[in-house]
This record gives sequence, structure tokens and C-alpha cells, in this order.
Amino acid sequence: MATDPLRGARPTAGQRLFAGLTTLVFRHRRIVVFTMHLVLVLASYTLAFLLRFDRMIPTAFRSIFVITLGPLLIFRLGAFAFYRLYSGWWRYVGMRDMVALIKAIAISSALFTALLVFTGQAYQFPRSVIVIDAALTLLFIGGVRFTLRAVRENRRPKAGGPRLRRVLIIGAGDAGELLLREMHNNQGLGYVPVGFVDDDVRKTGFYIHGVPVLGTTESLGTLLETHPADELIIAIPSAAREQIQTIVNRCLATRVPFKILPAIAALSGRVQMSQVRPVRVEDLLGRDPVDLDSAVVRAEIAGRRVLITGAGGSIGGELARQIATFDPASLTLLERSENALFLIEQELKRKHPALDVRPAICDICETSDVTRLFREMRPEIVYHAAAFKHVPMMEAHVCQAVENNVFGTRNVAEAAMQYGATFVLISTDKAVSPTNIMGATKRLAEQLVLSLADARTHHFVAVRFGNVLGSNGSVVPLFSEQIADGGPVTVTHPEATRYFMTIPEAVQLVLQASALEEARDRIVMLEMGHPVKIVDLARNLIRLSGLEPDTDIPIVFTGLRPGEKLHEQLTSETEETIPTRFEKIRIVKTGSSRPLDHQLGHLWDLVVARDERGIVRKLQELVPEFSPQAALIARLRERVAAPEPRQFTKGA
Repeated sequence: MATDPLRGARPTAGQRLFAGLTTLVFRHRRIVVFTMHLVLVLASYTLAFLLRFDRMIPTAFRSIFVITLGPLLIFRLGAFAFYRLYSGWWRYVGMRDMVALIKAIAISSALFTALLVFTGQAYQFPRSVIVIDAALTLLFIGGVRFTLRAVRENRRPKAGGPRLRRVLIIGAGDAGELLLREMHNNQGLGYVPVGFVDDDVRKTGFYIHGVPVLGTTESLGTLLETHPADELIIAIPSAAREQIQTIVNRCLATRVPFKILPAIAALSGRVQMSQVRPVRVEDLLGRDPVDLDSAVVRAEIAGRRVLITGAGGSIGGELARQIATFDPASLTLLERSENALFLIEQELKRKHPALDVRPAICDICETSDVTRLFREMRPEIVYHAAAFKHVPMMEAHVCQAVENNVFGTRNVAEAAMQYGATFVLISTDKAVSPTNIMGATKRLAEQLVLSLADARTHHFVAVRFGNVLGSNGSVVPLFSEQIADGGPVTVTHPEATRYFMTIPEAVQLVLQASALEEARDRIVMLEMGHPVKIVDLARNLIRLSGLEPDTDIPIVFTGLRPGEKLHEQLTSETEETIPTRFEKIRIVKTGSSRPLDHQLGHLWDLVVARDERGIVRKLQELVPEFSPQAALIARLRERVAAPEPRQFTKGA
């Protein structure tokens, strides 16, 4: 057989004929489907008469058969078109398609009966034919559809091929069933489901699409001995944190690779294998997906000019990504890091080519540059995410922390006030009863925003939340690097806890909170769930890396760093929270705000003079709940006590 050196062996005549017929059928698919329905309806009606009269239609009823055939075909095929039965893929037929078919048959039969009554033929027409015909139509059309689906699913690849992977699905619920259906429908994936595992013992022994429920996760190791698998997939999106943690531990004990179907993937009702991914530490937090009111957020953002400060950071970048999906008129990205700004700009232009993205290299501490930027861009909504946030670093750089977090915030907030923009401050749980410079500056920034809000009619809001997993400088990337280097993993204290949420979840709630009318000129707090021990987070990351904590990777406790608390808070003793219509967003009731202009003027003089001791004393005055740690006070005393270095002049 002749071959083409570029394309391989030429197809035979039979292969070319089959390919041509297949192409013709797909090109004229609707016509083919319509013709098949026509033939099946005609066959059902004819067979109904034959069954009614014992395989021979009497001469007296042959004319009735011929006269009524046309109207029946019109009603049947018209009802099928109304319920879009010509549009669906028969190989993906499901219960919804069957319900639509039943409705179409019922309505068309009712219309046909009404026509017989209206034309006076009801008394001559054999009424049992109507029932027999409807049943046969359902049997023929439904049977053909489900037969095609069954044939297709039974053609899935069998175990033993070199590219096939045997999969055990953990979770015999809706998500697991959807995952199994995806494996059956897409044979090219190369997955062979060998069974389900589910902790509901009542399901053991049952079959789902021909695949058995073998047992519970407690006996996972034993089940794998009798039903070997190359991969485990956890498909329980509604599971609580403790349940997922238990299942992950049992999967780790088997030494079989495992993945998870994220909760967010199951919300759409259509599960794909591409959504299955390795287990991440955030999966072990057991947090429910955010129920975002997209309509409210879109109404707030769509068609408006938006500015994000700190757009190259973790929160700022995710704000940009999510805001871009709500069709703003323009999106200005303020950032002083050139590389970070370049990366987020390129990402947004690639994913949203029609979006008006405006990158701006700018330092929020430069008042004239901020004012010029607002004058040029005229933003209508400002999300202020730019801040110094590393606690130990800010303990050593008091002046810079105040200059950036307080006066940089004032520059942006006053510009927003001048140009009538909504202003959203990204705050932190470290602003609650602060024991460090970073927390004190963020608390003062909250007070500043509220003091400005009292003097205007526009929307100012501060959003307070805890740590976010995966942010720049967070513990998760640090732990991952330490694990990759072979350890040890360093944890500050065995009892240290923090509140955690994922970056996308935090930003979704920020967008929702900023659009709430009841949050106007208030501090709002995001629901952070239960605090998590840092050491437990470290152990989970080590186990997810396929290693054993304290055996393969040691954990070393280094002590709390400068400025750190053992436990964080979301509200202080003098604050209380009230609920909003969103379960994960609460309003923080604080004392009345007071003008800060004169006090901030004095604080600025101290910053210019680089008087750190004076700055700390002033922060204590402005933020009465601020209690600096002894280490900071001792360091400042030592700095004052140290002699000034000798100044040398030229020629000395």
C-alpha cells in the first residue's frame, strides 16, 4: 500500500467511505435526527393500530389511520422541536432528556385527542390506540437514545493497556457519580474506575453505573490489596475539615498517589477530570465556598473606572484578576515594583484583551505623584492594598512603616475624597489590640479612613481579615521551600495559631463587602473560621509532600519573632460585631472617630526627624490599645544610649 512520507499510510477505500459518511452525518445532523424521529413516530403509530387489531387493521379503520396520521405527526414532531429533542447529543442522554421526551409525548397526545374530539372523530377512533402509541413512542425513541449511550459507555477501554490508570474514587455521592460519568464518556482520558469508597456503610455493595462501592476509607489499605489502583481521587466537596484531614491521612498511609476534586469544581454541576488536582493545604481548612452575589458586585464595578494600589502584590493582583471579570471601564494598576507591575499587566492583557488596563509606577508616599495620577485617571473606585505588612521587618523600620502605612494611605484616601471615589482599605487582624508597629499603623489607617468618611457622602470602608494562604511572605511558601531543601521546617511556637483563608476567597469577600450599603463608612470583618495551629499546618505540608514530620523532615521551634503574638484576634474587647445579609461578612462597631489632622501633623514631624522613640509614643497616644513589646522598647533605648558616630570632614 502506497504511503505518504509525511502522513503515513493512506486510508483504504472502505475507511474513506466511512469517514465521508461520518462527515456527512455530522454536517447534516439535525436533518438525520429529524428523519429518525419521523420514522420512529410513524412506526409507533402503525404498530399501535396493529397491536390493537391483532396484526391486521380492519378496512373500516384504515381510512381513520390515514386521515389522523398527518395531524399526529405534526403534533409529535412539533412538540419534539419545542422541547429541543433534535438538539441534544444522544450519547450524553440523561434523565432530563427523558423527562423532556415524556412531556413532549404527553402534550402532543393531549393535543391529538383534543383534535379528535373537536372534529367529531373521537367516537369512531379506537381510544386505546392513543395510549399504546404514546407508550411505544416513549419506548422506541427513549430506547434508541439510551441504547446508543450504553453502547458508547461499554466501549470504554479495558484494564491492562499500557496507558490506562486504574482509579479508586473516594466518595460515592453526586460528585463521585459525575466524575465516573466523565471517565466513561471521555475514553481518551485513559482512566479505568475500579470502584468507589464511601464512609456511608449503607452504600457498600451497591453499584453506580456498573462500578461497585467496595467499602469505607477505614479499610482503604485492605481494599487496595484486592483492587489495586494507580491513583486515588477524593470527590467529597461538602466534607468538613476533619473528615478531609482523616481521608488524606489514610491516603498517605497507602503510598498511592492521590488527588482531590475541589469544592468549587462541583458547584457547576458538571465535573471534568481537568478540575482534579493534587491536594493542597487549603483543602484541609474545610472552608465552604464563598456564596458571592455577583449581580451586586457587577452593578458596583461594571462600566466604572477602578484603581488598585499595590496591584503587584498577592491581594492586589487577585483583586485585579477578579475585578477584570466584572467589565470595568478601565483598570489602573498602581505599583512601585516595576517587575511585579509588568507581570500583572501582561497577565490581564492576555486574559482580557478588550480591557483597558493602565499600569502606573507610583509610590503612594509621594503626594504629588498620587494627586497627578488621580487627576489623569479619575478613578471612581479605589482598592487600597499597598502596605508594608511583614511584622518583624516593620519592628526594625518604624519610620518607614508609619510613612507608608499611615501617610501613604492618607495620600490615597484624600485623593479619593477629592475626586469623589469610593475608597476600600485592605486592613488586617493585626490591627486589633496591636502589639507591633505594623498592626498599630494599620489600626491608625483604619481610624484615618473613618475620620475622612465622617466628612463626606461617598463610600469609605475598611475590610479587616487575617492571614491568606500563599501570599508573598506567608508561611506556606516558606515551609514549602524548607521541605524542598530537606528541612528543618521552622515554627515559631508549638501553640501559635493564626486565622487563614485563601487569596481568592479573601478577595471575593472584599468585593462583596465593598458593595454593601450597610458597610458604608464602617470597618467590616471577614469571617475567618477557626484558628489553625502553625505547627499543624507545617505537618500537613510535610505529609502532602510524601514525607513524615519529625522523621523525614524535622520541625524546629524558634520562638516568637519580634512583634508577633501567640494568638491573633479579629475584634478587640471594646468592639462588637453585627451581622450583615452575608454570613461571612460582619460589621465592626467601634467608638466614634475623631479628627486626626493636628495629631498626624505632629506624627509626620517625628517621621521626618526619624525620631523612632517619639513615633512609638505618638502611636500609643493615637492608638491607645497599642502595647509595644519589650524588645522594641529596649532596642529604642539602646539606640538612644549609643554615642553618635564621629563625623569626619574633608581634610580632617
